[in-house]
Amino acid sequence: MTLPLGAGSPAVGDLAPDFELPNQFGEPVRLSAYRGRPVVVLFFPFAFSGICTGELCEIRDGWDAFAQVDAEVLAVSVDSKFAQRAYAAAEGYEFSLLADFWPHGEVARRYGVFDEDSGMALRGTFILDDDGVVRYRVVNPRGQARDIAEYRAALAEVAGSRAS
Repeated sequence: MTLPLGAGSPAVGDLAPDFELPNQFGEPVRLSAYRGRPVVVLFFPFAFSGICTGELCEIRDGWDAFAQVDAEVLAVSVDSKFAQRAYAAAEGYEFSLLADFWPHGEVARRYGVFDEDSGMALRGTFILDDDGVVRYRVVNPRGQARDIAEYRAALAEVAGSRAS
């Protein structure tokens, strides 16, 4: 069964579900360990695929927008940590690529972005504030890339609320 787009996703204002997944080096990464700074949780379908590579390269190349607000980027797919490591090395990604490999897509399911029919995560983005509360959420349909300008605006808004 395919989940309707975004069904079950934490809404803006909700505390983001905590999780722990291995990064591309096999190190455990727990979302709640980043409390006290903004976090971008970015689900993507597969390593080495065209649209995903374009999106993650935009983040890599526009890193200043994330660094200016001390945001952590956690990019999550159902690929193994081995595929994530090869992908990060090939593309020069210095942010964490997390493996939601086994149980297959468990974290993507908890965020309402797992497509049961294709076995992949949809393009879901959740920007969290310092307390782990969702402040921005978007789920793009299959085949449609996300807009990096929207991330910058959402991050600027989160940063602005931190300064107040």
